[in-house]
Amino acid sequence: MGETNSVDVAQAQRWLAELFAPWVQALGLEVVRIAPGEAELLLPFSPQLCRVGGTVCGQSLMAAADTSMVLAIASGLGEFRPMTTVGQTTSFMRAVADADVRILARVLKPGCTLSFGEVQMSSAADGKLAAQVTTTYAML
Repeated sequence: MGETNSVDVAQAQRWLAELFAPWVQALGLEVVRIAPGEAELLLPFSPQLCRVGGTVCGQSLMAAADTSMVLAIASGLGEFRPMTTVGQTTSFMRAVADADVRILARVLKPGCTLSFGEVQMSSAADGKLAAQVTTTYAML
């Protein structure tokens, strides 16, 4: 990825506030760390993100994974560019209840037309892996 500018946490957080749909912003994602081709975010626990039974719903996790990967790709580019999700496969391994979710998104193969990545999501309470996501994005 041709890094043209350095992206910092403040810039990535601004992208979240300015470029994503209001319902994505309502997730309350917080950028913890950003590096070229990598983004670490926190999904704060909220009862609004839970399904019946009090666990964070899969839809919330998938949206957070998708958003995190967009930031990881943009950080590798050094700037935000339009892109769209082509594929996202999520394997849920365990439920997260009453805990924030730590998200680590990494670009595996950047490209001019397609970029590939992986996202690991774990409970911030115990560090146990909750979901593994593989992604493909088309650069527009």
